[in-house]
Amino acid sequence: MMRPAARQYVVSRPLYSEDSFAVEHEKIFRQRKTPRHHVKQYFICDSKRVKNAALSLFPIIGWVRIYRLKEWLLSDIVSGLSTGLVAVLQGLAYCLLANLPAWYGLFTAFFPVIIYFFLGTSRHISVGAFPVLSLMIGAVVTRLVPDDAPPANITGFEGLTRDEQRVVVAASVTFLMGIMQLAMGLFQVGFIVMYLSDTLVSGFTTAAAIHILVSQLKFVFGLVVPGLSGPLAIIYTLEKIFVQITSTNICDLVTSMVIMVVVFIVKELNERYKAKLPVPIPIEVIMTIIACGVSYAFNFNEKYNVEVVGYIPRGYEAPMAPNLQIFQETAVEAFPMAIVGFAVAFSVAKVYSVKHDYAIDGNQELIAFGASNIFGAAFKSFASSTALSRSAVQESTGGKTQIAGLLSAIIVMIVTLAIGFLLEPLPKSVLGAVVIVNLKGMLMQFREIPYLWRKDRPDCLVWLVTCLAATLLGLDLGLAVGLGVELLTVVFRTQFPRCSVLANIKGTDIYKDRKDYLSIYEPEGVKIFRIPSPIFFANIEFFRSKLVEYIGFNPLRVLRKRNKAIRRIRKLLKKGDLQLTAKGFLSTSGKSIDESEDESNMDDLDLPTDFKDLPVQINWNSELPANICVPRVDLHSLILDFAAVSFLDISALKGLKVALKELIRVEVDVYIVSCDGYILEKLHDCSFFDEEVLPSMFYLTVHDAMLHILEKYPEPMIYKYGSEKGSEPETKF
Repeated sequence: MMRPAARQYVVSRPLYSEDSFAVEHEKIFRQRKTPRHHVKQYFICDSKRVKNAALSLFPIIGWVRIYRLKEWLLSDIVSGLSTGLVAVLQGLAYCLLANLPAWYGLFTAFFPVIIYFFLGTSRHISVGAFPVLSLMIGAVVTRLVPDDAPPANITGFEGLTRDEQRVVVAASVTFLMGIMQLAMGLFQVGFIVMYLSDTLVSGFTTAAAIHILVSQLKFVFGLVVPGLSGPLAIIYTLEKIFVQITSTNICDLVTSMVIMVVVFIVKELNERYKAKLPVPIPIEVIMTIIACGVSYAFNFNEKYNVEVVGYIPRGYEAPMAPNLQIFQETAVEAFPMAIVGFAVAFSVAKVYSVKHDYAIDGNQELIAFGASNIFGAAFKSFASSTALSRSAVQESTGGKTQIAGLLSAIIVMIVTLAIGFLLEPLPKSVLGAVVIVNLKGMLMQFREIPYLWRKDRPDCLVWLVTCLAATLLGLDLGLAVGLGVELLTVVFRTQFPRCSVLANIKGTDIYKDRKDYLSIYEPEGVKIFRIPSPIFFANIEFFRSKLVEYIGFNPLRVLRKRNKAIRRIRKLLKKGDLQLTAKGFLSTSGKSIDESEDESNMDDLDLPTDFKDLPVQINWNSELPANICVPRVDLHSLILDFAAVSFLDISALKGLKVALKELIRVEVDVYIVSCDGYILEKLHDCSFFDEEVLPSMFYLTVHDAMLHILEKYPEPMIYKYGSEKGSEPETKF
C-alpha cells in the first residue's frame, strides 16, 4: 500500500524462502534453445531475412529513403565543401607522419570515403587519415625501409625508389589491417572494442600525441632527422634533434610559430563563439593558402632552403596488389592498428549517433572500415579511420548524412586531378605546425590524471602505465602493456572484492554496511556477510578467508577441536575417570588426556560431530570436564547475501559447499539470500544439495531470512527508557 503524501510504503506479505515462494507462485516454463536450433535459425533464408540483411549490409538504403531533400541538401553541400578543404590539408599533413610523399594523403582522403558512403552506419564522421594510425604506419614504414640503412630483404622491392618501397609497405599493411577488420565484422566480434576502456584509450592517444609532436619537430626546426622506430625511439629522436638544434632553419621556425599562434587563437575564438558563427572559420585552410602564396612569391625553397611539398602528380595511380611477404613481416603491427582505428572511429560515431538520435552497428562499422581500407590500399592509400577535428567540422557545419562526406571526397578529387600543383610551394613546416596545433585536444587529456587519482586509482594506474609504455616502448607494445594492466585491474577487483558485514537500519527492512551507519540493529548471534562480485576459481579462497575473518572463528578448526574433545570424553568415560551426574559430567580423576596421545584417525575429525554412545548432548559453550578446552562459538546464524553474485563456476561450487558444511557441522545455521535464479538452477543441476546442505537454506531477501531467524531464536523484550515494569514492552527490531 502506497502513501504518496508521506513517501512511505507498507507491504504485508508472507515470509518467503525460495522453496515456499516456488510453491505459492508458479513459474513460467521457458524452452531453452539448443545450439542446433541456433544453427538452424542462422541458415534459414526468407524474404524478410534477405531484406534485413541488405539493409544491414548497405545502411545507405535506410537513410536515403528518409532523406529530406529540401531541408538537408544545402546543409550537406556546405558541410561537404568545408570538410573537403580540411581533408585536403590534413591528408597532406598526416602523410608526413606516415613518412610517405605528401600527395598519397589525398588518396587516403578519397578512396576510403567512397566505400564508407555505402557501407557505414554513421552519418556524421569524416573518414580519412587519423594521426595516431598515420604514426603507426610510419613506424612500420621506417622499420622496413629506414632512412639511413638499406631496406629489408623483401621480394618486390627490386628496381623501386625508396619512396615507392615505402608506399608498397604502407599499402600492404593497410590491406592486411582491412582484412582483419573485415574478418572481425563478418564474425560479429565488434564487442572486442569494449575491452579498450575510455581510460586506456585516453592514455594511449596522449602518448600518440607526444610521438606526433616529437615527429613534427624536425619540420618546425627545418632539420634532417631520420625516422626511427622501436622501443625508446622517441628518446633517440629527441637526442638527434637537440644535437642539430644549432642548425635550425630560422625561416621554417618563424613560419611555424606564426601559423601555430594564429591557428590556435582563431580555433579558440571558433570554440568560444560557435553559437554565433554560422560555420567555424577554416583558419587552417586560410593560413595554408597564405603560406603557399608567400612561399611562392619569395621563393622560400631556393632562397631560404625551406623544404616544401614539391611535385604533386595529377591523377591517380594504377591499382596494385599487396605484397604477401610484407603481410608476414607486419602482422603483429597490423592487428593493433585495426583495433585502434576501429575503436576511435566507433567512439566518435557513437557520440554523434546519441546526439542525433540514430543507431549505429559496431559489426557493420568493422565491415565498412575493413572494406574501405582494402579498397583504399589497392589504390595506394594508407590506413584510414576518422579524426575528431575533421568530424567536428562536418557535423558543426550542418552535415546531416554521408552525402557531405561524398562531397568532401569530390573536393579532394578536384585537387588531385586539377589544382594540386598550387600546393607544391607549401612549406612542410606549415603542415607540421597544423598537425601540432590539432594535438591540443589529445595533449589536454593530461588534466584527467588528478581527477582519476581522486576518483579511481586503479583507472589512474591504467592511464599512467599505458601512456608511459606507449611513449617509451612504441604505440604497438604500449597498447599491449596497457591492455594487460587494464585486464589485471579487472581481475584484482573481482579476485579481491570489498566484502562487508551488513546490519539492519532500525525501523526498516534495509541492510547496509555496519561501518557506515550509527542507527543499526544487530541481533546477537547473527552475522550478515556480503560479497559484491562473482565467485569463481580465482577468488573462492579469498571469499572463504574473508568469511572466517568476519565471523571471528575458523569452523574447521572448531569442528576438529570438538571431535577431539568427544574422543577424550569417551575415553575418560570408558576408563571411569568421568561420570555423568544430575549436574553434568563429574571428573573422578585429576588428570586429562593429552592431545599428543590421540592422533589416530585424524581424517575422522572433519566429519560431523557424532554424539552416539554419549549419554547426553554436549553444550559446547559451557565449561567442559577434565580441563578440555574448545573454542567458544557465539554465532548461531549466518546470512550470505548473494545479491551481487552473478555467476559461480565449478571450483566455486565445490569451495562454497565445503565452507557451508564446515559451518553447519559446528551448529551454525546458514542462509543464502537474493540468489539469482540462474545460479539456483545451476546448483540443482550440479547436485549441490545433500543431507547437510539443503535447498531450504535459500531465502528471497535478507529480511525474510532475518525474520525467520528471530522467529527461531526469539530475542528478549526490553523496556523503553524511563518506563516502569509492567509498561508496554518494545522489541529492538
